[in-house]
Amino acid sequence: MVGNQVSLKIRQGFILVFLLIVAMPILFASIGNAYRASLVEATEKTLEAHLYSLISEVEYSERGVEMPRSILAPELNRVTSDTYAMIYNGNERVWQSESALNIDYKPDLVITETGKADFRLVTVNGRKYWQLSLTGILANLDQTIEARFIVVKSNDGLLRLMEGFKETSINWMLIMGVVITVLMIIGFIWNSRPLHRLDKEIKAIESGEGTRIKGNYPVELQNIKADLNLLLESQQRQKERYRASLSDLAHALKTPLAVLKSSPMASDDDAQEQLDRINVMIEHQLKRAATGASDTWKKQTHIKPVADSIFNAMSKVYRDKDIEFSVDVSDKHFFLGDKTDLMELLGNLIDNACKACISQVSLKVEQRKKRLKLMIEDDGPGVPEEKRELLLQRGTRLDSYESGHGVGMAIVADLVNGYHGILSIDDSPLGGARFMLEFDYQEIT
Repeated sequence: MVGNQVSLKIRQGFILVFLLIVAMPILFASIGNAYRASLVEATEKTLEAHLYSLISEVEYSERGVEMPRSILAPELNRVTSDTYAMIYNGNERVWQSESALNIDYKPDLVITETGKADFRLVTVNGRKYWQLSLTGILANLDQTIEARFIVVKSNDGLLRLMEGFKETSINWMLIMGVVITVLMIIGFIWNSRPLHRLDKEIKAIESGEGTRIKGNYPVELQNIKADLNLLLESQQRQKERYRASLSDLAHALKTPLAVLKSSPMASDDDAQEQLDRINVMIEHQLKRAATGASDTWKKQTHIKPVADSIFNAMSKVYRDKDIEFSVDVSDKHFFLGDKTDLMELLGNLIDNACKACISQVSLKVEQRKKRLKLMIEDDGPGVPEEKRELLLQRGTRLDSYESGHGVGMAIVADLVNGYHGILSIDDSPLGGARFMLEFDYQEIT
């Protein structure tokens, strides 16, 4: 589950690191090994050509093995050359090339079948050489001998070529690493642009600035775009049907309520109060069902304007109590839901706090990413611990608490449950009650 939440940037970074640290070094190491193998093969072919050139030029007479003063292979005629040739009769050297005059080289006299060449890397006096040897039969009219033709090339030249290749490879690997990094960054930005546009359009819908997704997107995102637009259209049609049906219900209920309120039984204050409460509850539930937590697509509602409006109203309603209001809300704090529902939540809790308080009421909002916490506190008598659970239960009488905390709590509890939130009550540092609303939008979005 955690792996599915790894961001695209981190995934792209892993791919880039793998390419730069694992794949490219392995690739260049493989190329280096192939290049070295080709150099060794080329060395063997060169020595083989020199060897057969020697065999073609050698003569064996009664005076022994004879070679021309200048042989065909130019490398064997230069004193500064790193290629040498020798002919042995048993363990005795009977001829050596001009290039071998100034070196002390004792070859590895490998016993091989006549006519079969042997190619190997040997170490002599701490230096490495590539040696090709072949045993052949030389004959004249009087006798025959078994001669060993040996051609040697210093490994230093091959090492120099490998060092040059490594230096060139490292330079190219650095250049390719930079190019691959730049291309992958450009590719990631290019590939992620449609996702950023889609996210921007979704946020615009959440903030109420749009109603559907309109942008042009790659084929892979077309189905997502179509599904989201279908969801939005389905929600809108459902809300319209709710509004129409509930509007009819509201009109149907108005007449019976009007008759009851004008009847003799409504002259009783308690009966009139209950009818008013029924009227308020019906209006609220109808409004909430049409626009509230039943929405499948929730929009961001900034908390500060709503809180300022409520506190402005409460300062006028409770002017005689001279309440000191404390508001700790940022312009960036938002509620993921309908503005009307937020007004119901804060309005009921702040109104209860104003009724219960002595002189202080505070609202504090904390938000980290998509976790929201709202705390409404007062300095009143508080809510007894044994009555807190009862206060949050649906159906509790709204006038059960002299401090006023019972009013509207059923509405608040229903709204909080509808938004998958948590409502809790504890003691406030001010001395009264603290009502805490917590919403974790990561669990529902």
